[in-house]
Amino acid sequence: MTTFSLPERFNLCHYFLDHNLEEGRGTKAALCVGDRKRTYAEVAENARRVAGVLRSAGVRPEERVLILLPDGFEFAEVFFGILRAGGVFAMVSPLLKREDLAYYLEYTKARVVFAHASVLGELLPAFEGARLCERVVVVGEPEAQLPAGCTRYADDLAGVDPESELCALEPTGPDDLAGWLFTSGSTGHPKGCVHTHADFAYGTEHYALQVARYEESDVVLGVPKLFFGYATGTSLMFPFRVGASVVLFPERSTADALFDRIEVHRPTLLVSVPTMINHMLRSPRCDEVDLSCLRVTLSAGEALPAKLYSEWKDRTGVEILDGIGSAEMFHIYISNRLGDVRVGTLGKIVPGYEAQIVDPAGVPLPDGEPWRLRIRGGSTALCYWADAAKSRSTFQGDWCTTGDIFVRDAEGYFTYEGRADDLIKVSGIWTSPLEIENALLAHPAVADVCVVGRKDDQDLVKPYAFVVLAAGHVGGDELAAELKAWIQERLAPHKYPRWFEWCDELPRNDRGKVDRKVLKARVGAS
Repeated sequence: MTTFSLPERFNLCHYFLDHNLEEGRGTKAALCVGDRKRTYAEVAENARRVAGVLRSAGVRPEERVLILLPDGFEFAEVFFGILRAGGVFAMVSPLLKREDLAYYLEYTKARVVFAHASVLGELLPAFEGARLCERVVVVGEPEAQLPAGCTRYADDLAGVDPESELCALEPTGPDDLAGWLFTSGSTGHPKGCVHTHADFAYGTEHYALQVARYEESDVVLGVPKLFFGYATGTSLMFPFRVGASVVLFPERSTADALFDRIEVHRPTLLVSVPTMINHMLRSPRCDEVDLSCLRVTLSAGEALPAKLYSEWKDRTGVEILDGIGSAEMFHIYISNRLGDVRVGTLGKIVPGYEAQIVDPAGVPLPDGEPWRLRIRGGSTALCYWADAAKSRSTFQGDWCTTGDIFVRDAEGYFTYEGRADDLIKVSGIWTSPLEIENALLAHPAVADVCVVGRKDDQDLVKPYAFVVLAAGHVGGDELAAELKAWIQERLAPHKYPRWFEWCDELPRNDRGKVDRKVLKARVGAS
């Protein structure tokens, strides 16, 4: 473990934002949205105003504030304003429906919500039934007159003097609560992983500065949206820590949207996910747009197939640093490095973290034997909010036992085998769907794939493959037989899919990951 210390008084708003003014970057563009820019000084001033709005609304230190905003200037201002006031940020997708919003309002007990006008149709019914939420601050222009309890963001900020004591930096300490990061909710409702100010600084100092190596000269463009903790780090916290510039856009991420912004803004660091890397490679613009501005691409969120890495590197010349992190640990703790990418692996442990592969009893296993990953470092969450049983099973001191299956080789490289609850027991042998998926992706007819388990006529579980076909290929019995033979030539005999279902696309959750639980439910997987 590395030595890491912070002063007695420490607030992430200063650590990420205010220090840029002290270091002479006040006039530098911090954020670019379309053809508009906002400087570090402008973001800082509005963050001060947000802090004043929160205190005027009665929000006290360590109380949650819910963010329901698309990517844009306001997201950053609200995020840092919450921290400045000593509040605790909680962020969810602005595309959620009212049932989910009602859950988050009740679960977070947020007194104040910052929401975009486009969300009001789903949010207001949930807000009206909320017990504790008192105020919705609306960003953008609503279609109708705002009901009681709602105010306009622009009006609220205009009514605050940013130099008043109301906007002062809350004298928090490293161990004070700062933010909740939500789990993906693969089973049941997502849970909030409770993090302190120190947790976010620790992840920044060790991953962002020592592995990804963010630089002041960087221009960052991201695929995942800011409400997702992976993106909050890579596309807001990390670039602000070094005084870089960030390109944001509220629209859905598509290959065209990214290529458009690469042409205009010439980013140096692309934050992506495997699905979007695949979409960009399949686009004819991949060979038309000049990508020479990129110095590195980051990838996380789901496993990056070796096939995609190799094709991206061959066609763009840009390395992908694939890594894995979690809401429980804030961010990435295993990653490939610049100049040291081991294709097919997730690289080595990030400085400042320790990892073990442990058996079901929690006993460490030797290199070469796969099972659950246990991780620790200075960014481990305190708990899952309001879930003591799950907290006890996951967190043991500063260790976090994940649901991920890994194997580490003798050189210290980690290979991801899948989630423990996604493994399929075929012919009495635990089988990783990811291994089958990667083998199928190597076939030219397969553009995307997800493998789950399904019981056959004898009530035995076998692999079932949902396949998105590459252009020019047609699904059917002939292709299914070809893919079965393809797997049998490359993997153990029991691992070939017994069934194939041809799909236009795979279902994905709000973080862009394949939603396996939807596909499992479709086939009655067990």
